[in-house]
Amino acid sequence: SDPSAEAIAETVIKCARHVARFGLKPKVALVAHSDFGEFDTPTSIKMRAALGLIRAGDPDLEIDGEMQADTALIEAVRNRKLPSSTLKGEANLLVMPDLASANIAYQLVKVFGDALPVGPILLGTARPAHILTGSVTSRGVVNMTAIAVAEVATAGRSGA
Repeated sequence: SDPSAEAIAETVIKCARHVARFGLKPKVALVAHSDFGEFDTPTSIKMRAALGLIRAGDPDLEIDGEMQADTALIEAVRNRKLPSSTLKGEANLLVMPDLASANIAYQLVKVFGDALPVGPILLGTARPAHILTGSVTSRGVVNMTAIAVAEVATAGRSGA
């Protein structure tokens, strides 16, 4: 899927709220193949447009882009390329321009990263609902159950 700038903006705002649900401050990086206007390709233009929409919809969200993945994750690189970046530290929410990019990044992190991936997480449903793939481990089932429990608990506090 190749989402529009509007769809990316809506997704980012929902994802940032989900990250905050776990007591983490969302630090969002809109990831592309270029840094901060370096290239005017359809992907980089789309991510810049999404950034404008997100900032208008949630001006307090710590976000910047479009940027390459290393720029998102290494503050020293980002400071060198764009000292005025509003994103500080390491991004904890990386947003890709399309499904192919996101899936490639997810699979690489799963294989080579020193992290435990959890997901996919469905957002925007009336009640918590998640999909478990055929390759899910017992640990994955426990993790997704924890996500669903946290969603129910926070929905109860907000009256949603």
